[in-house]
Amino acid sequence: MNPMIEKRLIALLGVLMFVIHYASAQQGPNDMDELTVVKCTDFEVTGLGEDPQWEKASWVNLTQQQTQSPYATRFKIMYSDSGIYCLYHCADNQIHATLQGNNLDLWTEDVVEAFFWADETVPVYFEYELSPLNYELVLLVPNYNGNFLGWTPWHYSGNRLTRHAVKHETTGDNQETLIAWWAECYIPFELMKPMVTKTPEKGTYWRANFYRIDHDNPPGMWSWVPFEKHFHEFRTFGTICFR
Repeated sequence: MNPMIEKRLIALLGVLMFVIHYASAQQGPNDMDELTVVKCTDFEVTGLGEDPQWEKASWVNLTQQQTQSPYATRFKIMYSDSGIYCLYHCADNQIHATLQGNNLDLWTEDVVEAFFWADETVPVYFEYELSPLNYELVLLVPNYNGNFLGWTPWHYSGNRLTRHAVKHETTGDNQETLIAWWAECYIPFELMKPMVTKTPEKGTYWRANFYRIDHDNPPGMWSWVPFEKHFHEFRTFGTICFR
């Protein structure tokens, strides 16, 4: 090959590799992980997603990560002028939950979780957990380069209170066989202040992820967007778009 042509090809290849690398860096790891959040009016939470407004939202499957559980997990999400609604359906044959109280270490037992990172200018996000016994863990989490710890709500009352309910789905002649559990919750925007300064509107984007932990044998961990080591990898969260 002509030396001059060879040099030009090498130079062109170098430019091409730079362009590909730059485009990949600009795209980020989660640009394809986007979920539309439909709007609803406020309603009562029962634990079974019985309100007809849930028909507006589609089921989203959570993917099992690093485990071999036979169970499936799915969830729905909507929002109103006052807050966010989440609904989980967790296939399960046995409940592993003993903690009797709110804001305990619920993640050490069976649990579903939702993480919302509304303001990407600060490394602070909102974490919500709900157990099969209908106890909750509510946290605002500052996460500085992997160093994180949660803060529980202050003046947690009135329009800052969540609403949540759990139901166990059973079968058999005496309804003695567990086949799944449901978790439904409402998280008011007032509780997320000052991270959330105004109600999301059509076209608003947040970062988020959704999880489940199950302690059967074998145990299971599920997420909407994959994680590498733990649930608090907030910079790899997916994107939810309010419609």
